[in-house]
Amino acid sequence: MLTKRLVSGAVLIAVIIAAVYVDWRALLPFTLCGLIVTVFIALGLYEFFTMLENKGVINYKYVGIGIGVILPLSVIFRFEPTKKWELLFIVAILLFLILMQFRRRQSSGVVIDISTTLFGILYVSWFFTFLIKIIYLPYGMGLLAAVLMMTKLGDIGAYFIGSKFGKHLLLPRISPKKTIEGSIAGLIFSAIGGMLCKQFLPFTYLHLAVIGLFCGAIGQLGDLSESLIKRDCQVKDSGKLIPGMGGILDEIDSLLFTAPAFYFYMSVVLK
Repeated sequence: MLTKRLVSGAVLIAVIIAAVYVDWRALLPFTLCGLIVTVFIALGLYEFFTMLENKGVINYKYVGIGIGVILPLSVIFRFEPTKKWELLFIVAILLFLILMQFRRRQSSGVVIDISTTLFGILYVSWFFTFLIKIIYLPYGMGLLAAVLMMTKLGDIGAYFIGSKFGKHLLLPRISPKKTIEGSIAGLIFSAIGGMLCKQFLPFTYLHLAVIGLFCGAIGQLGDLSESLIKRDCQVKDSGKLIPGMGGILDEIDSLLFTAPAFYFYMSVVLK
C-alpha cells in the first residue's frame, strides 16, 4: 500500500510541477482544461452516488451526473442567459427533481432522494466547477497551478509526515488515522507551496504564505468532510481508480473546498 501511495504521490507531484512550469496555455486551450475538470466531476459524482447506493440510499445517479456536467459546460462555453444563471439552474434542478417524484408509486423516501441528489450536484459539481472559473481570472493558469500546488502539497505533507511522526489523533470519530502532527505539517507544506508560486503571481512571499495557510486549512476541512461522508456510508475509499489512494473523490475532496474559496478571494484581490 505504501509503495502504491509513493508511486501515485510521485505522479501527482509531477503533475503539479508540470502545471507550474509548463506553458499549458500554449499547449492546451482553456476549453480542453475545462473538459478535463468536467470528466473529474462526472467520475466524482459517480463515486458519490455509488457510495450512497451502497448505504441503501436511493438516488437518481445518472440523472444527477447528467445534470452535474451541465454546470461546468455552461462555464466553459460561457452559456449564461441571465446574470444569476447558476442560481436559476439550481432552482430548475430542484423543481425537476420534485417533478420526477410524481412518477413514484410510493411517497416514502422522497425528501431523502431529492436531498441527496441535489447535495451531490452542489458538493461535487458546483464546487469543483470553480476550478474552471479560476482559469478565466487574470493570471488564470498561474492561479490554477497555485491552488493545485497549495492544496495538494498540503495533502501530501499531511499524509507522509502524519504517517511517520503522527501520535496524537485529530478527529478519530471522523478519520481514525489523521493526526495533529500531520495537520500541522500539511499547513506548513501548503504555505511553502504558496511561496513557490511567487515567480508567476504578483504577490509577496508573505501574502502567498498566508494564502497557502488559508488553502491548507480549508483543504483539510474538505478532506474531513469527505471522510465524514465515507464514515456514514461505511466505506474506506470512494473508489479504486487510483492505486493506493482510492477514488477520484478521495483526490479532489480538499479541492472541492479550496477552489470556491480561492476563487472568491482572488476575484476580489485582483480587481
